[in-house]
Amino acid sequence: MYTYQTSGVCAKKINFDIKNNKIVSVEFIGGCNGNLKGISTLLEGMDVEEAIKKLKGLTCGPRGTSCPDQLSRALEEALNNR
Repeated sequence: MYTYQTSGVCAKKINFDIKNNKIVSVEFIGGCNGNLKGISTLLEGMDVEEAIKKLKGLTCGPRGTSCPDQLSRALEEALNNR
């Protein structure tokens, strides 16, 4: 299980797990509860690189990031630290 401390978004942290290069669970702590549960459910079973490609660079309002973008950064960090 990985934990990522977010920056610049409503969610405070993201807990997630990767097995065989697939996302097996995602939990956002804080943030827009319903939307983030939906995103988490959609990502389960998805290839990590594919998720990064879809989420990276998404913004929320005037912020230069978003909860999905923060997850892409967390996934990249997890891959780089293996």
